[in-house]
Amino acid sequence: MIVRDLESARMGDRLVHSNGWDSTRLLLAGDEMGFSFHITRIHAGTSHVFHYKHHFESVYCISGEGSIEELDTGKVHQIRPGVMYALNLNDKHRLSAKSEMVMACCFNPPVTGQEVHREDGSYAPISEDA
Repeated sequence: MIVRDLESARMGDRLVHSNGWDSTRLLLAGDEMGFSFHITRIHAGTSHVFHYKHHFESVYCISGEGSIEELDTGKVHQIRPGVMYALNLNDKHRLSAKSEMVMACCFNPPVTGQEVHREDGSYAPISEDA
């Protein structure tokens, strides 16, 4: 059994900071669960283009408000507490936060721990991280 406390994890190397967001990685590839689980905060007033070419992601909004834009179609979806989205087609997207958004995120394959987005908005495939 794995038990971790979010606030304790934020005080260690499981908290990853980047430009306009931070992510506490509660489960990682090394935990051998087949997915990783993160609590991510998107800072208010920021906008980010992400393109997880090597990962699938599902996201559940715990708090805050913003939007996600499908960059291939231009369709915009409002994000608020209780809304979930899944990037089941490795969708390139823009995530914009009106207020700080707190999101619960799962990645498959799992991330290893210290990933930040590359210039194209993706995380490297696991084989490049090792």
